[in-house]
Amino acid sequence: MIVLLPYGQLRNHLTNRCMSQNLELTTTINLGHRKRKQHASLHHAVIMSSEEGLQSTWSYDYTKYHPMDEIYKWMEDVERGNPGLVSSAVYGQTYEGRNITLLKLGLKNSEGREKKVIWVDCGIHAREWIAPAFCQWFVKEIVNSYKTNEKLEQMLQNLDIYVTPVINVDGYIFTWTNDSTRLWRKSRSLPPQGSDCYGVDLNRNFNANWGTVGVSFDSCANTYCGKSPGSEPEAKAVMDFVGGMAKQILCFLTIHSAGQLILLPYGHPEISAPNYNQLVSVGKAAAAEMKKVHGMNYTVGTSPQILYPNSGSSRDWARLIGIPFSYTFELRDKGEFSHLLPEEQIQPACEEAYAGALSIIAHVHDKTFTNGTLPNAAVTTVMGFNTVSGVAMTIWCTLMTVLLTAGISV
Repeated sequence: MIVLLPYGQLRNHLTNRCMSQNLELTTTINLGHRKRKQHASLHHAVIMSSEEGLQSTWSYDYTKYHPMDEIYKWMEDVERGNPGLVSSAVYGQTYEGRNITLLKLGLKNSEGREKKVIWVDCGIHAREWIAPAFCQWFVKEIVNSYKTNEKLEQMLQNLDIYVTPVINVDGYIFTWTNDSTRLWRKSRSLPPQGSDCYGVDLNRNFNANWGTVGVSFDSCANTYCGKSPGSEPEAKAVMDFVGGMAKQILCFLTIHSAGQLILLPYGHPEISAPNYNQLVSVGKAAAAEMKKVHGMNYTVGTSPQILYPNSGSSRDWARLIGIPFSYTFELRDKGEFSHLLPEEQIQPACEEAYAGALSIIAHVHDKTFTNGTLPNAAVTTVMGFNTVSGVAMTIWCTLMTVLLTAGISV
């Protein structure tokens, strides 16, 4: 006897009609469009696990901030509940030995063509709790809407979206200790010799003009850039993993707070991206979509233009290695609450940020998969001279670092 059931009726039918009989079923499960033919008992175990994951995901409160153990558990539930869409990977460990884990969202395409990649990360600065909240919201929106959103489903067949809810796991956990640690920003690596100040600003530790502007070499400062580029395991994990598939990545989005800004490369005031005008245009389109949601204004520009100069950021590093579109989102607000954004603002902040992120992702997707071309070499303007970022940029970064270390003014 063959029984074909829609997903919503599987549990009742399997329990009431099949488990008491020796029946073989063909069950269509609308989770990633997979079909499996197995005995009823195995079906029941798989479906129960998947259903529990879905129920847990649906009951999860996305309008609250969650400690790290709950985020880890949520990641497991999302993966278990959506086996055709979501998988996970551990791509590094923190200084204190915790896993840095991502969720990969994507569907198979029938043509078997190579997929491109979108990178989204959150929680590189520990105190910016709205960032991990957004990454969870972002995943939830995709999981809940891709089956009824033809455009999103198409994008997921062409793209794999890698989402890291928390990069700075140690620091994030530390902010949950008590009120006195709530505004901790850095990682939790041990102090350098002669200091008693822990941690490094991970967003000053990437190999992008490291140590040149907008950083401190004082380990007690919030912008302490570390001993060398990639000295911190969290930054190195991202550089190793992303760097290994840079040619596949179309867009790099890193989520922060606060200020309501969309920042584009570069943080150094004397360097500009070759596709600067395009980065601005796409960023402004995203800001316009964000404003439509709740009327909030987001300003678009480079960090020196609208915030402050900086170096060693993941955004700049991503562009320097050839990822054509790289942005930092600084979410709500503009100073009233800053990094202590109330929970009642989580939903509106995430709704508008999701609209902005989706705008950028849709743009790079359409440009790539409608016979368009994207810039990949990070040709930059350095102090008035055009150079190709590869060797020339590396030499320039190294020279600047050596000069600064030697105490020479530049």
